[in-house]
Amino acid sequence: MSYQLRREEVVDVAGLKAMLEHSPGQAAQAILTAAGQGAVEAQLLLGQILLDGRGIEEDATVARRWFAIAAQGGSAMAHNMLGRCLEHGWGGEVDLAQAAIHYARAADAGLDWGMYNLANLLATGRGVAANQSQALMCYQKAAQLGHAKSMNLYGRYLEQGIATAASPVRAMRWYRRSAEAGDFRGMFSLALVLVERGQIAEAGPWLDRARVEGNLNFLRSALATLQGAGPVLMAFAARYAEEIEQRGT
Repeated sequence: MSYQLRREEVVDVAGLKAMLEHSPGQAAQAILTAAGQGAVEAQLLLGQILLDGRGIEEDATVARRWFAIAAQGGSAMAHNMLGRCLEHGWGGEVDLAQAAIHYARAADAGLDWGMYNLANLLATGRGVAANQSQALMCYQKAAQLGHAKSMNLYGRYLEQGIATAASPVRAMRWYRRSAEAGDFRGMFSLALVLVERGQIAEAGPWLDRARVEGNLNFLRSALATLQGAGPVLMAFAARYAEEIEQRGT
């Protein structure tokens, strides 16, 4: 397979990603070649494999540079990934204001992840002035595009009446959509609403699935919620505590 490009050719990104699975070193070389020839999607992919250390030595600093190059080439996802580097300090200093700018560019291009990440900054006032109305709008747009994490947070805004009229019915619908789309926080949110309605039998499987699929930070936060929810959820709290202990060893 040749990745020598003419100006009018497009990189076979799907082919490169498939090659990463069985021949990561060869794939990395092909990606590097295509990126050096100016293929924006290859530049984005190169940044990602450098960040992850797949088929190539991990180097967040160089990854950040390639995300910047791909962003200059017009890649919305590259703007999003550059924003993440700037937000979390991957490959350089943290710069939340610049992160917000790149998330906004990704969002303006219609990327759901850009909308979600920008909303998180707007909701917390990091890098930008806190603005719950704008955060709500970003979560809503991303949710409508099918972004599972945004579905959960849009549901939270609806449930709590943040920057909008409270609507428990609509909130539950979005929690369910988030859960069914695979977001473990959406599963937990849905389960808590079901418990409040007395639908323990339906809530149980969602609580168990969130426990299995959630990360440690989520599990610790969820455990505190379960422990404060009364005796009806103590059995689930015990399972979450056991899961945390097992993963910590």
